[in-house]
Amino acid sequence: IALSIRQPWAWLILYAGKDIENRDWSTKFRGRFLIHAGKGMTRAEYATAADFAASCGQRVPEPEALQRGGIVGSVELVDCVTQSDSPWFVGEHGFVLRDPRPLQFVPWKGQLSFFDVPRDALREATHG
Repeated sequence: IALSIRQPWAWLILYAGKDIENRDWSTKFRGRFLIHAGKGMTRAEYATAADFAASCGQRVPEPEALQRGGIVGSVELVDCVTQSDSPWFVGEHGFVLRDPRPLQFVPWKGQLSFFDVPRDALREATHG
């Protein structure tokens, strides 16, 4: 199972301690999921995210250094909350994350919400 997250937010989860993924919907899912870095990222979106990251004491790589349009890692979702002390929480729902693990980039088409990624296809993409 995977979730598409726009850059640089996906990078912040994997490398900078972003422990909440904010969504306007709740989930009962718990467990490890693949992080899909969305293909889209406007300059304005990047600037907003970079400013927010800076307010949390983090610097993000330049836009061209961020991998987009594929699987970039995995993380464990341990809770879904409506309030949190994490500086990354901005509501309405926060997916509480732990144990991020970067993976070798695998080009993949994203989808809305959680989506299935067949193991065989992923294995073929990484070893093909």
